Amino acid sequence: MDHLDNLRVFIAVADRRGFAPAARALSLSAPAVTRAIAALEQRLGAQLFKRSTRSVHLTEIGERFLDDCRRIVAELAEAEAAVGGAHTVPHGQLAITASSMFGRLHVASIALDFLALHPQLSLRSYFVDRVVHLLDEGFDVAVRIARLPDSGLTAVRVGSVRAVVVGSPAYLAAHGEPQTPADLQHHDAVGFSQTGAGSAPWSFHAPDAPHLPAREVTQPRMRLIANAGEVGIDAALRGQGLARAMSYQVAAEVRAGTLRIVLAAFEPPPIPVHVVSVAGRKAPAKVRAFVDFAVERLRAEPVLMND
Repeated sequence: MDHLDNLRVFIAVADRRGFAPAARALSLSAPAVTRAIAALEQRLGAQLFKRSTRSVHLTEIGERFLDDCRRIVAELAEAEAAVGGAHTVPHGQLAITASSMFGRLHVASIALDFLALHPQLSLRSYFVDRVVHLLDEGFDVAVRIARLPDSGLTAVRVGSVRAVVVGSPAYLAAHGEPQTPADLQHHDAVGFSQTGAGSAPWSFHAPDAPHLPAREVTQPRMRLIANAGEVGIDAALRGQGLARAMSYQVAAEVRAGTLRIVLAAFEPPPIPVHVVSVAGRKAPAKVRAFVDFAVERLRAEPVLMND
């Protein structure tokens, strides 16, 4: 067998958790499957399976390698079909990523609806508050809320969000509404930190020059520092201080009147939202189809400002 055949055998053994079931599925002999896995492990210099008399399980390295193998085999099959002139449909595994809260609130429903439309497709999602490197970490598409640097990735802008300061009506009635950022020195607040250490500073812009660098201001009293945006929003809802959040994170509460936006005139410029993918229109059908689907849905999303 060649190397690609060995990869297919590896996927079959992993899916069926056994050498004999994989051999039957591939119409191969059991020794041929054993030789293919041995050749693959020797080439990689790593053990892919933990074997016992009763079971076969992937090692940690094998689990990571499996995702890459699925993608490689699926993309090769799609490339061969495209060269042969066959009509391709989204299939294989699609891996997507987004920030934690935006992913759960807005990307997950898009992904599930897309999955329902394409029965030959499987999907892996990873919602986390850090920049995921698509190529190095094996992802196809990302939804990013950021000003993007130049790169070889393809990015489609779908809107923007605001960085806002919010407080509950009860808190504002008791402590007054800040009119300028300098007023924050008289207020309690909830800070955010990915590490759970010191809160990131609150910066504001001059109302008549939002494009200029942010001005340093006096920080509010941070009564709580959390590494999850939901915690800060909940604290603000409870009247425990002001909180800074992305506008999409508090859109429902602002509509319901349980939170009010303050200092709107001093907000920094809106932050763009992009759907980012690898290879652009040369990408596999699953990626092109999902990007088109997600772009249309996100541009219609009320929580995003139209650019």
